[in-house]
Amino acid sequence: MLAKVNSSAIVGLDAVPIEVEVDIASQGLPSFTIVGLPDKAVEESKERVRSAIKNSGADFPAKRITVNLAPADLPKEGPSYDLPIAIGILLANGQFEADISDALFIGELALDGRLRHTNGILSQIIMAKNRRIKRVFIPEKDVKEASILTGIKIYPADNLISLLKHFSGEEEIAPAKNINIDSLSKDVSFDFDMADVKGQEQAKRAFEIAAAGAHNILIKGPPGSGKTMLARTLPSILPRLTFDEALEATRIYSISGLLDNNALIIKRPFRAPHHTTSHVGLIGGGTYPKPGEISLAHRGVLFLDEFPEFPRFVLEALRQPMEDGIITISRSSGRLKFPAKFMLVAAQNPCPCGYLGDKSNKCKCLYSQIIKYQKRVSGPLLDRIDIHLEIQPVRTDKLTADDKSLPAHQRVKTSKEIQKKVQNARDIQLKRFKSNLSARLAAERTGRQGKITSNSEMSTRDIKELCKLSEECLEILRLAVARMSLSARSYYKTIKLARTIADLEEIKEIKPVHVAEALQYRPRQETTISY
Repeated sequence: MLAKVNSSAIVGLDAVPIEVEVDIASQGLPSFTIVGLPDKAVEESKERVRSAIKNSGADFPAKRITVNLAPADLPKEGPSYDLPIAIGILLANGQFEADISDALFIGELALDGRLRHTNGILSQIIMAKNRRIKRVFIPEKDVKEASILTGIKIYPADNLISLLKHFSGEEEIAPAKNINIDSLSKDVSFDFDMADVKGQEQAKRAFEIAAAGAHNILIKGPPGSGKTMLARTLPSILPRLTFDEALEATRIYSISGLLDNNALIIKRPFRAPHHTTSHVGLIGGGTYPKPGEISLAHRGVLFLDEFPEFPRFVLEALRQPMEDGIITISRSSGRLKFPAKFMLVAAQNPCPCGYLGDKSNKCKCLYSQIIKYQKRVSGPLLDRIDIHLEIQPVRTDKLTADDKSLPAHQRVKTSKEIQKKVQNARDIQLKRFKSNLSARLAAERTGRQGKITSNSEMSTRDIKELCKLSEECLEILRLAVARMSLSARSYYKTIKLARTIADLEEIKEIKPVHVAEALQYRPRQETTISY
C-alpha cells in the first residue's frame, strides 16, 4: 500500500515542500530503504522510526518498506523527516485511517516516540501558510515559535502516541493559541545603559546618530577609553524591531538552532565574534551552508573589537554584504542567499601598543610598526564606514563626578531617553520611505532583501529623490570633496548622515549645519605621525 505525507526542507532561509512517499510491498524480504538524496542523519532515521513505532505500542511491519523523499534531486538533511516517515508507515500499513492531504508533519523522534525540538520551524510554517496548508503537526517544544503566525492551525504533539490517538478520535489535540506579539516586547531589558558611560559626550552623540540611521561606525582610541563599553551599550538605544524585522531575525536564529525556546527575537541582535573567527564563521557557508555572524546580526549590530586583528581576507569579505545587505554563498550544488543588513561597529587601537596620540602615555611603537598596523584594514573597507571617531581616555574628574549634584541639563542621559529620540527619528524615516513609491520600488528593482527601513539603506536614486539639498549645502560638499578627497561613496554617505542628523532634530530639510556635522565624522588624512 502507498501513503503520501507532506513535509518540508530548509534551503537557505526558506522552506520548500517535500512529499514523503511510503510504499509497503506485499512481497519481498523485509527491508527498510530511504531514497531521495538523504544525508547520514536521514539514513539513521530508519532506526529511530523503527524503535519509536514499536515503543509507542504500534506494529512495525516486517515487510519491504521503501521511502522516497521527493523531489529526489534535492539533498535532504537533518532528523525532521522522522515524524512524516513514521506517519507514512503507519498509514500505509493500515494501522489508522485519516485524510492528511491538508496537513504538514515536522519533527525528530526519540526512541520512545517522544518528539524532539526541530530547527527551522518558523520558515516551514510560513511556507505552509503560503501554500494554504490548513494544519501543521510539530513538536510541542516548538509551539511558541510557530504560534506567532495567524491564519493556520498548529497542533503541538508531545509524542507519537498522542498523534495516533488524535487521528483515531480517542483524544484530540487542541490547536495552539496565537501569541500576542505586544506582550513579548514588554519585558525587554539591557545589561548596559548609556548613563553608565562617563564622559565621552562626542562619542555618545555619534552613537546616537548611528543608531538612528543604522550607520556603520569605527571608533579608535587607546586602551581603557571606553570603546567596548560604548559598543555594548548601543543595543539599549536602538529603535524597536518592527514585526517584519523580528520575523526575519527569528527565521535566521531558528534555522541556526539559536532561538533558545523563544517565540520571537524581540531585541535587535548583537553579535561580537572573536578576531580568530574563520571566514565561514563570519560570512556563512559549510557543506550545507548555514548563516554566519553577519546574517545572525541581521537588523542588529555586528561588533568587531580589535578590528585590525581580524585576518585581512576575512574583513574584505564584508565589503559586498555591507553594500547589498545580502550574502550569496556559491557552491557546486547551487547558490544560497542569506540576508545581512547589519550595522557594523568596529573598534581599534591607534597603534600596536595602543597609546599613539595619548596625552598621558607615550607610544613605544616604531614608525614602520604603526604604518603596518594601520594598513591592515583596507581603504575600500574604511570608505564603507559612515562614522569615524577618535576618542581619548576619560578624565578623572568625569569618572568621579556625582551626576546627581549636577543641574538637570548637564546630567548624563539614560538609554531610555536617548532611545526615545532615536525611535522618533526612525519612525520619521519609515514614514518617508512608505510614502515614497519610487523608493519602495527601488528595493525590488535592485534585488535588495526586504524594504528600506533606515537612511543607511538608501540607494543613490533614493538619495536624489529624498534628500534635496540647498545651494549652500552643495557648496559645502563641493569644498569637502576637493579638500578632503572624498570618494563618490563618501559623498553620498555624508548626505545620508546629514539626513539622519536632521531627522533627529525633526527637521524636514537638510541644513548646512547638518552637513557640517556629518563631515566631522569622515576620517582625517594623516600626513605625519607624532609620538
